Amino acid sequence: MALTPIMTVDDLNGFMDRDFPQLHADGRLFLVSAVGPGTAAMRLDPIERHLRPGGTVSGPTLFTLCDVTSYVTILAHIGPVALAVTTNLSINFLLRPPPGPLECRGEILKLGKRLAVVETRIRPADGDEIVAQATATFSIPPR
Repeated sequence: MALTPIMTVDDLNGFMDRDFPQLHADGRLFLVSAVGPGTAAMRLDPIERHLRPGGTVSGPTLFTLCDVTSYVTILAHIGPVALAVTTNLSINFLLRPPPGPLECRGEILKLGKRLAVVETRIRPADGDEIVAQATATFSIPPR
């Protein structure tokens, strides 16, 4: 059974702008770019503070991108629930990402009434190789 999204890219970006303005403290660098059945995607255009020595995007930045992508993937399918929270996120850093735009795609593995599990994968915007993969579990508050 395919999951049907109930929020659009514009809905999700608007929600994040209103409810999580701190995400844009350095400008609109994290943006929802796609929504589909059981999926959503985000783009990050990293700036200097997202980089680490050696010319790569930092691990905490990749972690944030996976976490936020997981969150918007769930919201795309349940609606704007601000209090859905991460209960676990396990990330694998696979390759050193170049210091350029990154895309993260989330896919819902399980969507229950109280818990959701999402897998995310990050790739360079102009490449196919996965640089990081994560699995996140979110707690969904009772309606």
